[in-house]
Amino acid sequence: MKTWARTAPTPEQRLAERDNPADGPVLLHMQWRDLLFLHWRVDPGLVQATLPDGLTVDCFDGAAWLGIVPFHMKGVRPRGCPAVPGLSAFLELNLRTYAVDRAGRPGVWFYTLETNDRVAVFMARTFFHLAYRFARLESRCDEEGTFHYTCRSRRAAAWLPEQAFSWRPAGKVSTPLPGSLAFFLLERYRLFTSPDRRGRLHTGQVRHSPYPVQEAEAGRYSTRLFSLHGFAEPEGPPDAVHASTGVDVAAHSLQGLGTG
Repeated sequence: MKTWARTAPTPEQRLAERDNPADGPVLLHMQWRDLLFLHWRVDPGLVQATLPDGLTVDCFDGAAWLGIVPFHMKGVRPRGCPAVPGLSAFLELNLRTYAVDRAGRPGVWFYTLETNDRVAVFMARTFFHLAYRFARLESRCDEEGTFHYTCRSRRAAAWLPEQAFSWRPAGKVSTPLPGSLAFFLLERYRLFTSPDRRGRLHTGQVRHSPYPVQEAEAGRYSTRLFSLHGFAEPEGPPDAVHASTGVDVAAHSLQGLGTG
């Protein structure tokens, strides 16, 4: 099993990801809306074994964390261009964990990003080296303010049984405090890409204001993405549940790891 550095980024390093100037120019603008964050504690060694060389697992309270996040992607557009109806809005469901590169910069590592937009899959896989997959997704919000979200993933040319999520935001809206679990899980301003054709990793910054966050009551959820990516499905409920109305995001150009 792979080993990992146990020294986590300091609070100052985490805040620097948000506050320091970006590494490169803005490529895309987008809006992330109506998000649910479901997170479970995981053995760090299990997560480290899945990460590529150059990344180490990022821990909080001695644990790695796996998250399942359904949400709406809206207003996606290149810098200086308007959003295009039918191409700029889609649904997404991702499985993620958190990692640190050799420069000590924390970010998100995605195992999969399921979406109902084939163009988004092609663009993200081709130009951003992200593990997007086409899926059948639907979402609605009922009159009581409960969100309902379904996904049918596709693997080996077969459509899998439906994954269903429902949640209702509850409690006071706040922004995550540095040093808190919510800050560790949500306030991520960098992503790491899957290896490109030459096996190289890249990183890109995503800039946004702090999330407006609430606790949430999750009525239904699926953990099938765990088993689809080599993890045992958790037996218990999530260790952390958060909801957010969302943020406006600027995605910056990719840089090779080790060059930032």
